[in-house]
Amino acid sequence: MSLNGTTYSERIHIGFFGLRNAGKSSLVNAVTGQDLAVVSDVKGTTTDPVKKAMELLPLGPVLIIDTPGLDDEGELGALRIKKTQNILSQTDIAVLVVDAAKGLNWQDKELLQLFQKRNLPYILVWNKIDLLQTPLSCQQNEVCVSSITGEGIHRLKEMLGALHKENALQKHIVADLLEPGDVVVLVIPIDESAPKGRLILPQQQTIRDILEAGCTVVSCRDTELPQTLNTLKAKPKLVITDSQAFGRVAKDVPSDILLTSFSILFARYKGELSILVQGAAKLSELKKEDCVLISESCTHHRQCGDIGTVKIPHWIGQFSKETPHYTFTSGNDFPNQLKQYSLVVHCGGCMLNEKEMKHRIQTALEQEVPIVNYGIAIAHMHGILKRSLEIFPDMLALLQ
Repeated sequence: MSLNGTTYSERIHIGFFGLRNAGKSSLVNAVTGQDLAVVSDVKGTTTDPVKKAMELLPLGPVLIIDTPGLDDEGELGALRIKKTQNILSQTDIAVLVVDAAKGLNWQDKELLQLFQKRNLPYILVWNKIDLLQTPLSCQQNEVCVSSITGEGIHRLKEMLGALHKENALQKHIVADLLEPGDVVVLVIPIDESAPKGRLILPQQQTIRDILEAGCTVVSCRDTELPQTLNTLKAKPKLVITDSQAFGRVAKDVPSDILLTSFSILFARYKGELSILVQGAAKLSELKKEDCVLISESCTHHRQCGDIGTVKIPHWIGQFSKETPHYTFTSGNDFPNQLKQYSLVVHCGGCMLNEKEMKHRIQTALEQEVPIVNYGIAIAHMHGILKRSLEIFPDMLALLQ
């Protein structure tokens, strides 16, 4: 969560790419109006991606990412280039910064091809035009700027805003499934793994989305769910539960009330729900010699009873009657090579933006490795996946 309220995962991620000394950092500072990045005439001053959350008109909340030079050298340079390439998987809009006096390098051209291959919206910025003897003519998707004089900076901001508007989709976590006046019950267990004094991000975001739909939110722990349902004068439209309590909650919620989980809702909101639903079938086919990757997007401190490292493996063992090998990753450490795994079990991805979550799913898909998320996996292993997907009728056909 950023200091001014909008979580990083919900911000527009704008990545600035280019060669060393193309003026990326100077351009970032000119666009933001702040000294976010260190500027120097020495090549390679930016050694790691620099991220800054801020408000940038006309876009609103954004995450600006200044990346190391694509032509960085040596062993450390290779690592920095890899980090730069990884940033692409998080980027909503790419800005390729080129020294106008030097023109496009082969690495610039390769990056442009990569943008196009990934269908990534981008702008080509010809920087340092104040050093040119003759004016430069810009084509579509291009803008001529000077980070020193400020020429073209306003135009670049306008182009960023227009590009985002062109590619933006109105999305909801659950509001589009509700009618004004509906009552939704949220089941939020409070156990040793729950953070002290606050709700986790998916719960906060879901509450906000429901309220904006003109609906009523009722929250309770799983232990108080039967009592809560009995106190309501009318039955709720939907019950949304934390995945860890799926088994118990399913027994307490009458069959004529829709039931799903935060994780399943986020599979639709940020990922590819149909792919994740199909990946659940692999849980029934696991063998002792198989390797399973369990990956989380956050880097919280692991506690006793942790869902990723303790509960999920326990449920898989009970369900499959096998004990496969496990690898655990968190944060940005999602591997590019997945061939050694028989299955990827991923968290709901609340700390990832949509671009990164879809990239991880696509990586698994391209390497023909089934992938499922926590909520879908837990529902499948408790025999309630069909019920948890009744709110998405088009998904039910995938279970036939």
